[in-house]
This record gives sequence, C-alpha cells and structure tokens, in this order.
Amino acid sequence: MKKTIYLLLCAMVLSITNTVKADEGMWIPMLIGKNYEQMKKQGFKLTAKDLYNANGSSMKDAIVHFGGFCTGEIVSDKGLIFTNHHCGYDAIASNSTAQNNILDNGFYAKNYGEEKPINGLFVRFLLKMEDVTARVNEATKGLKGGEKASKMLEAFDVIAKAAVTGPTIEANVKDFYKSNQFILFVYERFDDVRLVGAPPQNIGKFGGDTDNWEWPRQTGDFSVFRVYSAADNKPAAYSVANVPYKPKKFLPVSIKGVKNGDFSIVYGYPGRTDRYLTSYGVDLAVDKTNPTTVKLRDIRLKAWKEEMDKDVSLRLKLSSKYAQIANYWKYFIGQTEQLKRLKIADNKRTEEKAFTEWAAQKTEFAGLMEQYDEIYKSIDPIAVQRTYINEGFMASAWVPNAITLGRAWAAMEQKKGDDKFAGQVKADMTKAADTYELTYNETADKKIFAQVLASFYTDIPVKSQPKFFSDIAEKYWTGNPKGTFEKYAEYLWDNSKLIKPEKLKAFLASNPSLDDIKNDPGYKYAVNLYPADYIKNNFGSLVADFESKKAELDHLYLKAILEKNAGKIQYPDANSTMRLSYGNVQDYSPKDGMVYKTTTTIEGMMQKYIPGDGEFDLPANLIENYNKKNFGQYGNDGTLTVGFITNNDITGGNSGSPVINGNGELIGLAFDGNWEAMSGDIAFDKKFKRTISVDIRYVLWCIDVLGGAKNIIAELDLKR
Repeated sequence: MKKTIYLLLCAMVLSITNTVKADEGMWIPMLIGKNYEQMKKQGFKLTAKDLYNANGSSMKDAIVHFGGFCTGEIVSDKGLIFTNHHCGYDAIASNSTAQNNILDNGFYAKNYGEEKPINGLFVRFLLKMEDVTARVNEATKGLKGGEKASKMLEAFDVIAKAAVTGPTIEANVKDFYKSNQFILFVYERFDDVRLVGAPPQNIGKFGGDTDNWEWPRQTGDFSVFRVYSAADNKPAAYSVANVPYKPKKFLPVSIKGVKNGDFSIVYGYPGRTDRYLTSYGVDLAVDKTNPTTVKLRDIRLKAWKEEMDKDVSLRLKLSSKYAQIANYWKYFIGQTEQLKRLKIADNKRTEEKAFTEWAAQKTEFAGLMEQYDEIYKSIDPIAVQRTYINEGFMASAWVPNAITLGRAWAAMEQKKGDDKFAGQVKADMTKAADTYELTYNETADKKIFAQVLASFYTDIPVKSQPKFFSDIAEKYWTGNPKGTFEKYAEYLWDNSKLIKPEKLKAFLASNPSLDDIKNDPGYKYAVNLYPADYIKNNFGSLVADFESKKAELDHLYLKAILEKNAGKIQYPDANSTMRLSYGNVQDYSPKDGMVYKTTTTIEGMMQKYIPGDGEFDLPANLIENYNKKNFGQYGNDGTLTVGFITNNDITGGNSGSPVINGNGELIGLAFDGNWEAMSGDIAFDKKFKRTISVDIRYVLWCIDVLGGAKNIIAELDLKR
C-alpha cells in the first residue's frame, strides 16, 4: 500500500498535461527529468542531467543557499558569487561608516586582499536529496494529532543526524504536500564568505519603495561575494590562509541579450508559498491579518524614516532593518489588493464546492470543508490580536531582550555553581546588548512603542484585552489612548534599566540577581509578551487546537487533491528547498490598451532620474557614461538593457537566483515580482505573473565601466 501511494505521488509530480502552464510550478530538481520534453519544446538545449545529476556535477552545484535567506550562483572557477544587492545589503551596510560609506558610494575589491570578511555569513551547497517518505510514515504509523506531529519531528531528527558525516555537513528533512511526502536534503556549509563588490545603493536600490514590486523597473539589484576554503578546498572558518573555493560547477555568462519568447530557468531556494490555502484562509488574510501587519509595519517605518533623514550614521545603522520591514510592508499591501481584484477567495470557493461533491463519495475526505469552516470561525475573533504579538509588541527590540535576560538568569539560578555556564550566559547577553545598541534610537523607539500600544487599545475590544494591558491603560489613562501610552513609555524609559543601552550595559556589569531583573518595570511589562505564554495565558488551547486541527485537515486535503487529480500535474508548495522553475521571457498587458515590453533600458532610468532624491538619484559617473554612450561590449542598438521580465514562478528566497537561458548560461539575476500578480504566494496567475530580473549586461557594465573592476570581469566565462 505504501509503495502504491508513493508511486501515485510521483505520478502527480511528474506527469505532463495541459492542465497547468509550464511556467507555473517550482519543481524539485531530483524529479525534473519527466519535465524535460516540455522544457525542450520551450527552448531548453541541454540534457536533464545538466540540470541535476546525483552522481556527477550539474547546474545545481553552481547554486548556493546564500545566508539561509537568499540564493546565489557561482560564476567563476574561483568561487565568485553573484546575488542581489538586497541580499548583501546587511553585509554592505555593516561595513559602512560615515567616513567610508560603501553603501552609498559602492565598492569593488581590486584584489583578494581588499575583499571584506563578513562575520556570520555562510553559503550552503546541496549535496544530495533522498526520498524518505516510507521511513517517516513507518515511524508515525497509527498516530494522530500532537502525538503524530511529535513523532514526525523525532523521525526527521533521526534521519537527518544519520546523514551528517562531518562538522561542515548539514541535513534536514522537509515535508511536501502537507506531510504526504518527505525528502532528506544534505548540504555542505562554507562559513568564510567575503564581500567583493556592490554598486552604490542609488543603483542597487534605484526606485526605492516607489518602484518596489513594480514593472517597468531599472534597479541594479546585484552584489558580488566570494566563498573561501582551506587549502584542500574543504570548508573552514575564516582565516587569512584560506583560498578561493574551486567549485564543482560554475555558470558561464551570456552577453548576447534576451528577446521576447526566449527560454528561461530560475534555479534557487524559494521560501514559502501556500497555493493550497482554502478560501477560509484567504478571507482571514484579506480581512484581518494582512491589514494589521501593514498598519503595524507602517508605524515602524514612519518613525524610523523621520530619524534616518536627520542623521547619516543612523541611516546606515538602520538601513538594512528598514529595508527588510519595508519590503514586506508593501508586499502585504499588494497581496491584499490582488487577492481582492482577482477574486481568489471566490475562485477557491468554486473549486471547493466541486471538491466537496467529489469528496462526498469518499469516507476519508467527506466533510473536510465543513471542518475548515468550523476551525476558522474559532480563530477569527483573535486573529488581529494574535498578529499584534510579533508584528507589534515584539517589534520593540528591548522587549525580546528583556524576556531572554529573565530566562537566562533563571537558567543560571538552576545551575548555581556552574561558573562556565554563567560566564557564557553573561557574555551572550553582553553581546546582545551591543547588537541592540547598534540600531537603538530613543526618539523612534519610544514613539513606535507608544503608537503600537495605542493602536492595540483601539483595535482590540476592551473586554478582550489581556489584564496586564488593561491595568496599564487604567493606571496611566490621560483621556485618550495616544496620551496614555506616551505617558507609560516615558515612565518605562525613565525607570527601567533594560531599555536605554547605556543603562542596560551598566546593569549587566553590576552582576544583577534574578530578583533585580524581575523587579524592573520593563521586565514586568515584557514578561507578559513571550509569544507562547501570551497565547496560552490569553487564549488557552484555542490556538494550539486550531494549528493541530488545521495541519490534520491540510494533510487530508492534499491527499485528496492528489487522488482527485491523479494523472495531472501537481507541484508542491515552496518550502525553502532547492527548486527549479522554467518559462520564457514574456511581455504582458496589465490593462486594456497597454502592453509592458520585456526589457527596460538606461533611457528609462534617466527619465526617472531626480537629482538628490532619496529614491531616484544616480551616480555622476553613470550619467557621464550614459551621455557618452559608453556601453562597451554590453550595449545593444545604441543603448543598455537594464532589466527584463519572464513568466517564471518565484517567491521570496529566490532573490539572487540565476536566470539561465536554454544553453545553460547566466542572463540575469531574479530580484522581484510584479504588482499585478502579488497574490502569487497563494494563487499563481497565469496571465499576469512575472519575474523581474536585472540584466547581466547591466551588472557587468556597472562592475567594469563604472566600477573599474576588470579583475572581476576577467574571472568570468563570457559568451558573446
């Protein structure tokens, strides 16, 4: 029976029909072989083994999981990595000062000695994948609910540990199709990664928040790194003795250009999609969680921006944090708008009606939608309050720090006499205090804290507010929520030793007792907000019951979908594992009478140029070389292509992914999606979905002509 189910799953994944367009789907490379004929029809000219070969080098060996949050690609035999500017943003910003501002001015190392080590940054190469469905199912046979979930995680751990053969090898098991299939991934991790180059941020972030998630686009979203190894080409901690890594595979780089209809592959590590989310989940996102997330992020962004505009040093310190919050602030705005415009919930209700009619004949699946309806009704009343926990309360960095401090000192109390443990705990907290101080701004942080609390008071009915919160409101009440929580913020900042960095450091240096921490007014507030405790204390088992029941229903729903659609193409959701999507360079029409072309040029950039503007300024040498039409070997027809679009299926995590042509050559770096299809994580729209990429010719022009880093260009295998 197990074998039958597994074969059925493979059939779902691999069979090719006309039910889903080939540009939809993030495919597991290990199983890409049966897609090969369709890929050839669309313009792929290599073999299936060129994409993924378990027993030899292939394209997958040139793809790295960059820092665990982005994708990068190896482009030389000396370990050179291309990725996005926003993926390297923190590394660039953290190496910038007001005196040596490489974030604003750009940076290109002219030799290995100038490359900048980045503490904490790593890359991982995928070594292999292995289907372990039978082993996980055997370990969880006959179990249900929380017991099954616990045993499943235990099985994951056992399988992964057995695959780890050395200190630089990492492994994990991931579930697919809502725990209907399980695959083991084994990686090799390299911790010596150095910054090689980046354009000025008015190239790397050209267009700023205004152009984010928009097409047409002219953003030079790239940065350059290098992975280093020990002399034996094995991973090693940073050392001046380390040498550039020699990869199994690197991508050649095409400067031949792109045209409408050209074949394209995006290879990388997409984060999360939820394409099988029910209409109930869509309604909850549109009506409750997305708007609340946007509102709370907006509070942070406005407060930070006011202060960042006053001080260059603060702007550099906060820029990475600001960019991360701003990116998904706009994303949730766009997702909500497109889910409504495309009537995704209504479309899913139509599908669910047909599913319910089919499932009525199946004892195992009958009544699934009614059960979904029931559990979503249970969670709906607390959805907004639940969103406030992480997006609101925990957004004040001192709050999680205070919680961690209390727990750390409690652990020391339990291990009295263990001086080594105590020393490590104190060292960790001192380091956390140093990190906290880097982005602390009293004016902004105090304003954010007070505004979040005032917003909570307004959004959550008084009868549903937790007691600690209503007690604060009553004690500090001034007649309105704004004044009340501003007054409370002033009290905490004046009296707590855990908020102002200088007070926190002095407090830690005084060797405080656990009682000292517990009596601090900041801690007395923060201790109520540890997410798991907050949920348990205020909602009882409601959230845990919802999550457990939803996981059970999701598993059954996907099992049913796979059975119902047997013989039809059925790809799994993205889950931060290596995936491959394929499609074509393709224009589109966003509305009647309008067509968006596949490429943008430097002319479009100059049309948007606003001298001195925070989003649309440009470097003087770019303008100078534009006026001279000095595009070198990277130009075409008297201009320079900056960006292009394809219909490839991507999501967050694909940032920095290579866009590869039919010959296996790098043609661009994927960095964004388009506004008209921002529902994509929940529903792929075949008409509008596009991947926005920076053209590799523009990347090389910036490095070569603007940056003068011909040493980088010399490493590449250019295809003309």
